[in-house]
Amino acid sequence: MNPARAAIAVAVLLAVAGVGYFFFWPWYAQSPAPQASAPAASAPPAAPTGPRYPLPAEPARELPPLNESDARLTEAIASLIGLDAFGRVLNPESLVRNLVATIDNLPRETVAQRLNPMKPVPSVSVTQGTGDTLAFAPANDSRYAMHVRLLESVDTAKLVAAYRHFYPLFQQAYVDLGYPNRYFNDRLVEVIDHLLETPDPKGPIRLVQPKVLLEFADPALEEASFGQKAMLRLGSGNRARVKAKLREIRAAVTGLQPGETPPTPR
Repeated sequence: MNPARAAIAVAVLLAVAGVGYFFFWPWYAQSPAPQASAPAASAPPAAPTGPRYPLPAEPARELPPLNESDARLTEAIASLIGLDAFGRVLNPESLVRNLVATIDNLPRETVAQRLNPMKPVPSVSVTQGTGDTLAFAPANDSRYAMHVRLLESVDTAKLVAAYRHFYPLFQQAYVDLGYPNRYFNDRLVEVIDHLLETPDPKGPIRLVQPKVLLEFADPALEEASFGQKAMLRLGSGNRARVKAKLREIRAAVTGLQPGETPPTPR
């Protein structure tokens, strides 16, 4: 496992995010950059249906074209987390496209480094022990403390209001990614649910280092998705706090609690 992170929707999106990108990018920084995933060209297009998790209708507002939206989105994010924090954690270029592509790929094996909208967590993973006792050290969790505090500080209601305001741009970027008959908010909820399903191992997470990069010793963890591996790297305390924020975001963008069933799309 090499450095990397990622996190979820305007919090995911803006502050993460998932959950966010704040925590996940550095672990895979040394991996080859794959192409962004998109539906296979030979797959028949899905029949258009309504969104599974529709957002409330927003008053018509003028938005910039997608390819000219960085300045407006930067202003919106900075109003939520502060301009200084924005400069420390976010890369402002192609924000909407990179956030959408990254979120879409979190449940997959890897995420293209070239799509990274976040600046990496400083320093490298902190481990303890050797051989059969190699594991993340408790001090590793502190590497993400600032990002977790920042995520928790974001007002979820304001965050989701900003997400709804800019949603047409996120939807356009999702369509451009190769999903003409799907809805980005539905994908966001799917990704949040996937991250919430990240296991919570008891005790230190054992590691192996077959070559240069660290890997999880447990094959089940090593086979987990990019996003779930990122959540595992946070440490149990940080992971619980991020999951709590993700549940808040999920409830705000769906009007439902985890486990509740949405109406059938029409």
